[in-house]
Amino acid sequence: MNEKRSSFSSSIGFVLAAAGSAVGLGNIWRFPYLAAKDGGGLFLFIYIILALTFGFTLMVSEVAIGRKTKQSALTAYGKLNGKFKWVGVFASVVPFMILPYYCIIGGWVLKYFLAFLTGSGMETASDGYFSGFITGYWQPILFDILFLAATAIIIYRGVNKGIESISKVLMPVLLLFVIAIAIFSLTIKGNEGRTGLDGLKVYVVPSIAGKSAHDVFIVLLDAMGQLFYSISVAMGIMVTYGSYFKDESNLMKSVNQIEFFDTLVAFLAGVMIIPAVFVFLGEEGMQNSGPGLMFIALTKVFAQMGTVGNIVGCIFFFMVLLAALTSAMSVLETVVASLMDSFGWSRSKATIIESVIALVIGIVICLGYNIFYFEMPLPNGATAQLLDIMDYVSNNILMPVVAIGTCILIGWFVKPKTVIEEATKNGEKFGRKHLYVAMIKFIAPVLLFILLLGSLGIVK
Repeated sequence: MNEKRSSFSSSIGFVLAAAGSAVGLGNIWRFPYLAAKDGGGLFLFIYIILALTFGFTLMVSEVAIGRKTKQSALTAYGKLNGKFKWVGVFASVVPFMILPYYCIIGGWVLKYFLAFLTGSGMETASDGYFSGFITGYWQPILFDILFLAATAIIIYRGVNKGIESISKVLMPVLLLFVIAIAIFSLTIKGNEGRTGLDGLKVYVVPSIAGKSAHDVFIVLLDAMGQLFYSISVAMGIMVTYGSYFKDESNLMKSVNQIEFFDTLVAFLAGVMIIPAVFVFLGEEGMQNSGPGLMFIALTKVFAQMGTVGNIVGCIFFFMVLLAALTSAMSVLETVVASLMDSFGWSRSKATIIESVIALVIGIVICLGYNIFYFEMPLPNGATAQLLDIMDYVSNNILMPVVAIGTCILIGWFVKPKTVIEEATKNGEKFGRKHLYVAMIKFIAPVLLFILLLGSLGIVK
């Protein structure tokens, strides 16, 4: 059966939902550890420049594609130009691959939140706690089920009663928590005389001392890759949410608000985490924490805070849980919308079927840390298990390909004026117009191609 297409009831509903998608584990978890690894201020400076140019270009394009076609990603690209149906297919495969392992990581966050909530948060700082948890059999699967179920219930309720109503509550709460923890992090003092403000300087002051041109190039690639996580582009989400955006609403204003909100939270995520880790673990410990920054290094920081650490840890992981949930909602919604548009399924049928598939795949991935454990070298030099392979294929290969396809479609086939006219059809001004045209036609495709080569290990 075909259902009448829903739409967000207001621009603020769209902005909060889209920002909720953008503000997820990519901002709270990945952004800080990349900033720490890449020298703080240098990474931050490059990221902000890319967000205002590269990120803006992709986000405007995808939202405009969605609103113009009133279709989800799977069918929207083909509606603009039949030769680009493949981009829609790739864009829909990405969230299909991401959802199972994203819910697993969301389950990890839920596990840690409950540990701190019940007063046993200090145990999470012990050596081997995290590895012991993820290599277990039933606990990771249980928390995966709980997180996926919460996500599915929201999507089952629809665009207005589910996504929009939840986003209007969760996003303001999330922002308040982020600001509160960031302020607290700056007030921390360590035993060796280091302070949170010292850590802030490491985070925000760019430094190229000791860095070669190749090192700066790697920071550029990291910042570009982070943009995909941070602003939810190249995975069909912004196209889908754009299809729910009312024609009479101000597209440019909303995109600018999302861009600002997302960049603000990404920056504050670094303020929350990096100064605190710097105070207790030093600059070396901060830079060597890597992907384990949130689940391993940060829990050790909370443990060194004493009694207050359990309270701060509880608030922190609750905040991360909210961020993970709002992003998971958008990922599931993108797949559900594609199934509804392509096959005429009802929302309930599409949600249930996709959730069951995600659960089955998620269980297999959870068992990839024990029964199905293996190690596989990736082209980018990393060693991967099942979850890492899913993440690598979706984020490092498919997303750059989707973004390149989007640039070619808009830049050279339907032309930039298609997006510009859609974005300004209510009389709005298109800020950064000349920049947009240059980015979509020339600069972005080249940068994306370099990023893809880097992901494949061809450019190092």
